Amino acid sequence: MRFVDEAKIYVKAGDGGRGCISFRREKYVPRGGPNGGDGGHGGHVILRATSQLSTLLDFKYRRHFKAPRGRHGRGKRQTGKSGAHLVVPVPVGTVVVDAETGEILADLVEDGQEVIVAKGGRGGRGNWHFATPTNQAPRIAEPGEKGEERWIILQLKLLADVGLVGEPNVGKSSLVKALSAACPKVADYPFTTITPQLGVVETEGLPPFVMAEIPGLLEGAHKGVGLGLRFLRHIERNMIIAFVLDVSQVSVESPLDVLEKLNLELRAYKPELLKKERVVIINKIDLPLAKKVLPVLENALERKGLTYWKVSALTREGIEELKKGLAQRVYGLKKQHSTIKRMYL
Repeated sequence: MRFVDEAKIYVKAGDGGRGCISFRREKYVPRGGPNGGDGGHGGHVILRATSQLSTLLDFKYRRHFKAPRGRHGRGKRQTGKSGAHLVVPVPVGTVVVDAETGEILADLVEDGQEVIVAKGGRGGRGNWHFATPTNQAPRIAEPGEKGEERWIILQLKLLADVGLVGEPNVGKSSLVKALSAACPKVADYPFTTITPQLGVVETEGLPPFVMAEIPGLLEGAHKGVGLGLRFLRHIERNMIIAFVLDVSQVSVESPLDVLEKLNLELRAYKPELLKKERVVIINKIDLPLAKKVLPVLENALERKGLTYWKVSALTREGIEELKKGLAQRVYGLKKQHSTIKRMYL
């Protein structure tokens, strides 16, 4: 399935039906008076988050969404039927933005969460509403109100517990493949991953968690270099940011250069990202250069107070320890967040 994480659509709510001008005319009923009914209300356009979708691909083929209008009022004070609401399903994690003003209308982060993006027009009142002692036969009724219409932008931010961040070709896809049942594309050239990939990691004795592989970040990603700007927003949803370092390419003289560059990119894009828990995954420890680089890199990471794991996605060395370590951290953070939420409810 093709991954699409941004779409622009037009939404139009239904117009309200017009009120009716009518008078009661029955034999043996003198002075029946006005009895024109009200018009029905127009339907809303509603976005509803669902876990059954994982991409905005459908909105690339359908861009216009219009809700039904309300029916007109009729005689005998019969109110016109209101238009049905149009419910449009979107993936969980979708941010809804007004295309003209840039205002964020909603952030749909829970399954079943809804937002009205275009309100239906109110139905017009029939002529019986306008009867007065001095005007007992009003020949006026209200037209229905127009339904709201606007262009909106849908932006999908993946909901994942752990996000793998690193330069191109450091083995992020191989790690996702080794840790979960996901099958991302793996090759020996940069940018084999051009869309975020999700995998569910299962560990015995602990709840499963979701891992997201973010396409490779280059220096200047926050300015649009490479694929960074488009996919940096997916990191905002991650509970833990896991930096992946390729130990076969890190320089012995400056083992933290890559890590510092990644941190700078996150800070430049959104400083709040650095408040998230960050860990380091040292990959490709099976390669010859690892023996020279590892001691220097480990010492530097320990001085920084960063938690790290040494693994080889190819030989699966250290994979089980990484699984367990990440699962424990995710479980601890979720438990802490739920406790804090209960305290403030």
